[in-house]
Amino acid sequence: MSEAAAFTHMPNLRDATDAQRAIMDLSGRLAVILDRRARANDAASIFPMENYADLHASGYLRLALPKVHGGGGATVFDMVLAQEILARGDASTALVTGMTLSLLGRVLDQRAWPDPVLADICTVLARDGGGINNCVTEAELGSISRGGLPSMRAERVPGGWRLSGRKIFVTGAPVLRFLATAVVLPPSDDAPRGTLVTALVEGGSPGLSIENTWQGSLGLRGCGNDDVIYDGVFVPDARIVEPLPVGAPPRPQGGSAWALPLAAIALGIGQAACDTASHYANNRTPAALGAPIAEQPHIQQWVGQMDVRLRAARALLHDTARALPRDTARAAVAGELSGMALTQAVAAAKFICTETACTVTDTALRVAGGFSMTRGLSLERYFRDARGGLFQPPQDDLALMMLGRAAMAAEKGRGLIQ
Repeated sequence: MSEAAAFTHMPNLRDATDAQRAIMDLSGRLAVILDRRARANDAASIFPMENYADLHASGYLRLALPKVHGGGGATVFDMVLAQEILARGDASTALVTGMTLSLLGRVLDQRAWPDPVLADICTVLARDGGGINNCVTEAELGSISRGGLPSMRAERVPGGWRLSGRKIFVTGAPVLRFLATAVVLPPSDDAPRGTLVTALVEGGSPGLSIENTWQGSLGLRGCGNDDVIYDGVFVPDARIVEPLPVGAPPRPQGGSAWALPLAAIALGIGQAACDTASHYANNRTPAALGAPIAEQPHIQQWVGQMDVRLRAARALLHDTARALPRDTARAAVAGELSGMALTQAVAAAKFICTETACTVTDTALRVAGGFSMTRGLSLERYFRDARGGLFQPPQDDLALMMLGRAAMAAEKGRGLIQ
């Protein structure tokens, strides 16, 4: 079996198209390259710029962009398959790529930005590579998803605005072509408390700098989750999008199907841990046993537990991705997910995939025993990386509360038990 084939195996995958097989093959070849660099990059907390050069040159970064703008038009399910495989090689790089998929996918589905702006962004990304990500979190703010407003300042200047402030946890900061920056514009007659907007700032703009604050983090050390400092950074009026007056009713918070490729990253980490633990078990022959530890019943049970958990999580994730509307411009038909049902399904898939990755990487340590704590194996890296999903939206408490409310409301509506 080739190295790429070892990364691309996908238990229980049914009816993959030729196009999907080609995408998986591409992702597998890239995963081999990324995996060779990941151990050293993790140890030194290096952001691997060369990974993104390879992803761009191969066409991977263009897969999900619209064909009209130079992309491949890949679907959510296509990228779920691709991202799991890529994450088996390097979860940090897969996360940066997944953030671009998540942001642009939502915007494209909702037509949330003016067409000329969206076309410009997509064309630049297809031509030049790199990514785009939300720049929202501030040290004083916490999570904007829980109702906070950014304190970043915006000053009116001819033709646009100058932004000053600092954002933290900007995943992929060193390779971003565009930074979708949350900022409140000053009060106006139409918005007496100001207007919350997204300012599409170009990477490398004068006054924009990155501070490497992610050095030595617990996990995902190569994802460049750094601080970005804005010192009078100019953004033109045409790049101010999604305005919402402060105090106005919030927009409907429907879940985006493009969060599913992020959930797939967790599965990729878990599968890499299971594969590594299995390889260790097949090749570890203690003198006292005279046979590989793979023949021990407790090792077989541990690996079986990992395998069955990954199969279950993958089945849920794939079923969710398969049930998406084929055309987001129309209403969903029977059997397809939309609206609140989509939001709930995405939250459930993300929760299960993250929990599975955390559990599987823990079990993998048990298989390898003390050797799992060393850098001779990658199991300790997988264990650390899996925990990163716990803090990506929707976070567990919000997801479970939403799902719990929905389950109780459904029971109340059915009235099955008296």
